Amino acid sequence: MERTKSIPLQPPTYGNLITVLSIDGGGIRGLIPGTILAFLESELQKLDGEDVRLADYFDVISGTSTGGLLTAMLTAPDENNRPLFAAKDIKDFYLNDSPKMFPQPAWWFFPGVMNIIKSLVGPKYDGKYLHRLIREKLGDKKLHQTMTNVVIPTFDIKNLQPAIFSSFEVKKKPSMDALLSDISIATSAAPTYLPAHYFETVDAGGKVIREFNLIDGGVAANNPTLVAIGEVTKEIIKGSSDFFPIKPMDYGRFLVISLGAGSPKIELKYNAPSASKWGILNWLTSGGSTPIINVFSHASTDMVDLHLSVVFQALHSEKNYLRIQDDTLTGQVSSLDVATKKNLNALIEVGEGLLKKPVSRVNLENGRFEASNHETNEEALIRFATLLSEERGLRLARSPHGKCAMLKSNSY
Repeated sequence: MERTKSIPLQPPTYGNLITVLSIDGGGIRGLIPGTILAFLESELQKLDGEDVRLADYFDVISGTSTGGLLTAMLTAPDENNRPLFAAKDIKDFYLNDSPKMFPQPAWWFFPGVMNIIKSLVGPKYDGKYLHRLIREKLGDKKLHQTMTNVVIPTFDIKNLQPAIFSSFEVKKKPSMDALLSDISIATSAAPTYLPAHYFETVDAGGKVIREFNLIDGGVAANNPTLVAIGEVTKEIIKGSSDFFPIKPMDYGRFLVISLGAGSPKIELKYNAPSASKWGILNWLTSGGSTPIINVFSHASTDMVDLHLSVVFQALHSEKNYLRIQDDTLTGQVSSLDVATKKNLNALIEVGEGLLKKPVSRVNLENGRFEASNHETNEEALIRFATLLSEERGLRLARSPHGKCAMLKSNSY
C-alpha cells in the first residue's frame, strides 16, 4: 500500500460515500482539533502505511479562521506533490509560533487594562509575524493546487457578504484563485484581534480581476461543515461527473467529521441582567473575553451541529456524522490568544482528554453538549478511520485511473 499514497483520492462516483472533514475557528484553541487530527491520521497510518495523510481520504476539507489555516497547511502541496504538513506537525506549529503571533503584554500585572486600551485604538495584534510566517510556509501556492478540495469561508466587509474560497468554484471563477497565504491570513483576521486583510487576484497578464476586503470567516460560519456540504451539493446539482449518480439531497452518502475548537463552560457565559447594561466597551471586553465575538461564533457553530444532527438522524445515518467539541473550558484555556507555554500545553491536554469522552451532541435547551451514546470520541475516530480506508480502497479498485496507477506502482 506504500506506493499508493501518491495516488489521488478517486471521485465519489467510484465509491459509496462523500467524505468531509471540517475544522472550526478558535485562535490558539486550534490545538484542540489539531490534537484530534493527529490521532485520526495515526489511525489511518496504522491501516495504510506511515506516509498517508488526511488529504488522501477526504473529498473536501473545510476550515474557518485557525481551522482555515490548518486546512491550507494540510492540503498545500510540497515539492514532491504531497501535503506540506502532516497532522502531527500541527502541535509544534502552535507551540513554537503562536507565542510570537500573540505576544503577551509586558505589563503582565495589568493585562486587562492593556487589552482594553488596545481594543479601543486598533487590533490587539498587528499580525506581522503571523502574516510573514504564513507566507513563508505556504509560498506561492494557490487555491487550485491543493491536494484535495478545500472550502474556506471569509467575510468581505466592503460587500457585506461571505466570500467562500472553494476548490469547486475556482474551476469556473478564476478570480477566486487566490494565494493560499492570502486566504489563510484573511480567514484568521478576527475583529479586534487581527487587522482586516486586503489583496487582489490578477490574470495571466497581471491585470487585477478582483479585489478582496476580508475579515475572519467566523462571522459567517465559525463551524463550516454546512458550507462544505453546500459546496458539494451544488456540484451534484450541476451534474458533475465526480458525483454521478448521487442525488442532491442524498445526505445518507455523506461521512462527516466536524471538529470544534472548544468553548467556555456555560456557567462562565453571560446573562441578560448584566448584558442589559453593557455599552460598546463591555461588548468588546467583558469578563476577560470578547462577548460579541463569542456570541456570533458560538451561535452559528451550535446551529450547524443541531441542523446536521437532525438531518443525519432523519436519514438513519447518524453514525456517519461525528461532531467533537468541548464546551467545558475554563480560565485561560477558553481564551483565543493566551499563548503561554503553560496554556498551550493545557490545550493539548484538553484535546487528549476529549478523545476519552463520549460522543456528544449539543442540547439547545440548555446549551450543553450531552453524551449521545456509549462510544467514546476515540472509538468513533478509529471506526471512521476504517471506513475512510475502505472507501479509498474501493474507489481505487473501481476507478480506471486508480487501477492503472496501482498496477504502475506495483510494477516497481
